[in-house]
Amino acid sequence: MPDSARAPRGLALDLLPGTFAICRLPADAPLPALPPTGAVRSITVTAREISIVCPEADAPAGAEVDGGWSALYLAGPVPFDLAGVLVSVLAPLSAASLGVFALSTFDSDVVLVRSETLDRAMALLSEAGHAVRR
Repeated sequence: MPDSARAPRGLALDLLPGTFAICRLPADAPLPALPPTGAVRSITVTAREISIVCPEADAPAGAEVDGGWSALYLAGPVPFDLAGVLVSVLAPLSAASLGVFALSTFDSDVVLVRSETLDRAMALLSEAGHAVRR
């Protein structure tokens, strides 16, 4: 049975307010300070880069910035051993050739879609059996 057939259905996703940016800094850049407010702020550091997701208006100076993203927050907490959670959200978007950027937190997952594809993404997720709330 394919993973998507076992993936959970009926998950709740909340549209977060605002427009977001996905940013990249060199791995050796100092970590930027992000404002303490905003629906999503994430910094991921690897040996190759620093990736930042933040409100578009708060994109750090000097970063490579890709703006115009909307964020859907998977209502959590999601147990670590619940298999297929992201697959169940990403599969219908992928099947429609919609680009996504996903990030995970301790309690949940956030899926970002291009703002111009938001309505289509929300419809696809609803058709897949998920509850998408504005």
